[in-house]
Amino acid sequence: MTARRQLPTDEARDLLALTREVATKELSPRSAEAEATETFPRDVFRLLGRAGLLGLPYPEEHGGGEQPYEVYLQVLEEIGAVWSSVGVGVSVHALSCFGLAEFGTEEQKARWLPDMLGGELLGAYCLSEPHAGSDPAAMRTTARRDGDSYVLDGAKAWTTHGGHADFYKVMARTSDDRNGISCFLVPADAEGLSADPPERKMGLTGSATATMRFDGVRVDASRRLGEEGDGLRIALAGLDAGRLGIAAVAVGLAQGALDSAVAYARERETFGKPIIDHQGLAFVLADMEAAIVSARATMLHAARLKDAGLPFGREASIAKLVATDNAMKVTTDAVQVLGGYGYTRDFPVERYMREAKVMQIFEGTNQIQRMVISRSLAKDNAGAIG
Repeated sequence: MTARRQLPTDEARDLLALTREVATKELSPRSAEAEATETFPRDVFRLLGRAGLLGLPYPEEHGGGEQPYEVYLQVLEEIGAVWSSVGVGVSVHALSCFGLAEFGTEEQKARWLPDMLGGELLGAYCLSEPHAGSDPAAMRTTARRDGDSYVLDGAKAWTTHGGHADFYKVMARTSDDRNGISCFLVPADAEGLSADPPERKMGLTGSATATMRFDGVRVDASRRLGEEGDGLRIALAGLDAGRLGIAAVAVGLAQGALDSAVAYARERETFGKPIIDHQGLAFVLADMEAAIVSARATMLHAARLKDAGLPFGREASIAKLVATDNAMKVTTDAVQVLGGYGYTRDFPVERYMREAKVMQIFEGTNQIQRMVISRSLAKDNAGAIG
């Protein structure tokens, strides 16, 4: 792979070396078959957890790695470069832990967070609904208080790890107020909780995505995070970090596609020389590299703002927008570099191209990112003229 890392400490460099070793020896040999057979690799997440790679941005006291987001995202990128389904899964799991880590009581954290960060409990995030994707405040799933419990009814769409997770971080309506939403940690074995058959997707087929059904699911009140009505605040607080996670996976995916294209272009010959020596194709590869480096820099800039405790929401949206749009372009160009072979399943670039598409859609479509960015600009510049 291209030398590209900007890690601040020896510990971070060792962590990345460990990640690369795990990715090369454990993930890469399994990825193509698992994607082709649509097999969810649950054991991989236990492996990553035991290697200390699932809880990197979280405190050491609960089993996390207490690493800066700048480091965590580069680790995530390394995973995404060899197996995007797992990279997305790690990002989603981190988002599933966010509400507990940031808004849970000390008792709740001590009870559940160590097993979450250690990979024994795999998480899923239930926010979107069939009619409420980009507008979570329009959700209809309800949580009715009944003594010391809540009873949940409704459906959550597009749930990554749906049917395979050990717990579900669920947003549900506890009052008729538009923002009257609360957050719950629902165990997978709760009676009345079920998963529809997985969606038949274009890409990321090793990652199970399903609608989760809540039919009178009873959850103890001790599994509510924060107060009633805090759910939307908890959900939105984690989305910026989640967008950076997807940006990191997209950068890794694009890097993997470029690595494959460069390797092929060095070996394939036409007119007596490797095709990488033909200027027309060489310039395509140069543009691919420029797109990846630009996306990585944008992502790391947002991460450094987050690590410094500064506002980073707009920059997270920019990073997600730039990284995923660039990944779509880079993977498409990688197919073109390989020509007819790029269109076959004998090479991984066709899979990379299929996987890149959904990254422009989830964690907020790129149209939503443009809306977030433009509204932020309008707010910052309000009253600046006149």
